Amino acid sequence: MKAGRETSKAALLVLIGGLADGTKVVLAVESGVRESTESWAMTMRDLTARGLRPPQLTCADGHLGIWGAVAQCWPTSAEQRCRNHKLRNIVDAVPLKAQPEVQLQVQQIASAETRADAEQERQAFHRAYGLRYPKACERLDRDGDRMITYYDFSTEHWRHLRTTNVVASPFAAVRLRTSASKRFKKVEHATAIIWRLLLVAESRFRKLNAPALCLAVFLGVRSVDGRPAAAPTPALEKAAA
Repeated sequence: MKAGRETSKAALLVLIGGLADGTKVVLAVESGVRESTESWAMTMRDLTARGLRPPQLTCADGHLGIWGAVAQCWPTSAEQRCRNHKLRNIVDAVPLKAQPEVQLQVQQIASAETRADAEQERQAFHRAYGLRYPKACERLDRDGDRMITYYDFSTEHWRHLRTTNVVASPFAAVRLRTSASKRFKKVEHATAIIWRLLLVAESRFRKLNAPALCLAVFLGVRSVDGRPAAAPTPALEKAAA
């Protein structure tokens, strides 16, 4: 966002969380310094101090700042890289004329029903493009573990976990307001306005799919290729209360 006397843009750090009942809420809207690890860590520590438990899963883009902060502040949180950002990065690494073909192959990996199937498709991608497009293969392998974390959660939640659209979508309306303002006099003013706009958008957030399964996620029950490994026990539910 354009704010303050500086000619550069200020970074806005936004965290949106899914609760145990499937409700989505805005957790934080803070200004930061270039999405640095320090800025993200300060925001996460503040949330923790105010009572937020470490999330079971953190989904974000490829910026190293947030992953460094997650490792410091929420080391028990599983990490999922935004699939849409990742796939675009891979396709951008090949010539324009080859992009439709490569995109189709990459989508085969993304649509795999099991972790084993995804690995088979990844190996097929290497065999097909390892010599022609080594940079694309390198990008495919980078953050490889973070790309398939969603297999440890229920299939019904995959569409929410594989992308950061939960943050990007509300900002379509926010940008209409910030673009009209051209530049804010102070970063604090811009942050307050955007926070308020997101709270308005929050009232229209729809719940996560299969909200009845969110409690199991909250209690730490993991899945195998999208199938829950166990049901929440009364002891776990009591401990989480």
